[in-house]
Amino acid sequence: MPKPKDKPFAIPKLLVWEAYRRVAANKGAPGVDGQALEEFEADLEGNLYKIGNRLSSGSYFPPPLRAVEIPKPHGPGTRALGVPTIADRTAQTVVAMYLEPLVEPRFHSDSWLSAGEGGPRRGRGMPAAVPGGTTGSSILTSRSSSTPFPGT
Repeated sequence: MPKPKDKPFAIPKLLVWEAYRRVAANKGAPGVDGQALEEFEADLEGNLYKIGNRLSSGSYFPPPLRAVEIPKPHGPGTRALGVPTIADRTAQTVVAMYLEPLVEPRFHSDSWLSAGEGGPRRGRGMPAAVPGGTTGSSILTSRSSSTPFPGT
């Protein structure tokens, strides 16, 4: 994307709108500002303009997260989960959509960043990257085998 003369980044308005559409489709709880999707939509055009303008000018700063205690999945106790505001979720989505086409071609086709379909490189979990791989722990459990990777 070409760099505008008055701002360091060219963030297209349609990219901001598409990012918000994705955030709205996911629904989600309000962040620290307490603003629900319906409230955000009351001034949708103004809110999206602010996000796009601040991202384009390099002056965007995320607000604090709202801490929510959730139960640990595999054991007793709870852990804190940070819930971003709708505006921040939109800004994060804009940045991801802006950067992904620029950086994705630089990754090797077998590269992966996290196991599972929901990671930063969707569809690039270990099963696709490692021949015969099935889970994030399969490499750890196969260290004693004669081949470096299971199934090879």
